[in-house]
Amino acid sequence: MSVRLAMLSTFPSTPCGIATFSAALVQHLREAGADVGVVRLVDAPQERSAPVVHEWVADDPDGAAAAAATLDAYDVAVLQHEYGIYGGADGQDVLDLLARVRVPVVTVLHTVLTRPTPNQHRILAGIVAASSALVTMTTTARDRLVAGWGVDPADVVVIPHGAEDNRPPVVAPRPASDGPRTVLTWGLLSDGKGIEWALLALAELRERMPLPTYLVVGQTHPRVLEREGEAYRDRLVALTREHDLTGSVRFDARYLSGPDLRAVVREADVVLLPYDSREQVTSGVLTEAVAACRPVVSTRFPHAVELLSSGAGLLVPQRDPSAIAAALERVLTVEGVAEGMSATARGLADALLWPAVARRYLGLAATVRRAALRTAV
Repeated sequence: MSVRLAMLSTFPSTPCGIATFSAALVQHLREAGADVGVVRLVDAPQERSAPVVHEWVADDPDGAAAAAATLDAYDVAVLQHEYGIYGGADGQDVLDLLARVRVPVVTVLHTVLTRPTPNQHRILAGIVAASSALVTMTTTARDRLVAGWGVDPADVVVIPHGAEDNRPPVVAPRPASDGPRTVLTWGLLSDGKGIEWALLALAELRERMPLPTYLVVGQTHPRVLEREGEAYRDRLVALTREHDLTGSVRFDARYLSGPDLRAVVREADVVLLPYDSREQVTSGVLTEAVAACRPVVSTRFPHAVELLSSGAGLLVPQRDPSAIAAALERVLTVEGVAEGMSATARGLADALLWPAVARRYLGLAATVRRAALRTAV
């Protein structure tokens, strides 16, 4: 049975992680033969082309009703949820939409907090009640739903984030004489990314080995730019100068996607995720790094603990430059460590690639659709 899907999400040209996620998922659903339309969340109307079929403009009093009517023209609605992408306090306008939608809803939860505010808890409880199925990208997020919202584990499907196939050929280790190694951090820049701890780690690492090149790629998050301008990036640049790291650190303020980003990731010797958060249950950057078979050094946020526990990377405490320095030194200098991580990541990659992820979404949507038809009889 063919299922027509409507995706409700941010979507390019909006520069955000959920927009990038949704674009990739839609692309691979369509390549698998699915009919998919997108209802795009926007702050102001944008030029529209397929697969976008409708826009829900923030603060439009009729926006929820019109978006719900568009979703109802399909068999199943797939709703991407993050508190910051919908209107109202904590994105509560999504509840108005869900009260109007009549087709089954599959909700993909990008954030599940352990300590939500009362309003955040209320909103997610409303989403849970209105959804025919829930998707999380980690077991940790599923367990949080069970503990914090009383959700039956059978009602939650864990489907990985998804990544493009960026696996390199299996090659011999790069000779130590072949120039400085490259450590890469990428993604939209904002306070909480922990890059300051990475810089302090480099200052410490300099006493023990020749420094790698540290490449920080990504523009400042648009929401942060509106509120604070480039204050965080300016602090990082100042810290780089203060510790005399300008010869080893490069800031690339472009928003890279597609082939350009994949090329940068392939060239990295280590991907570093020095994030401050202990809550993060989904990281597209982490998924793409592992799918590209890159060794990873990451702080112990939940998604990293799950994905790296089999040996694809090293975990370090948050805000601990000494631990980051020690981990980088081990990966970059101890024979066989990086190669072992890459080999482990290669074994994980197949299940993380978008074609496999899209097939799982199609299977879930078909199951939800069949259940809805049985109920309607």
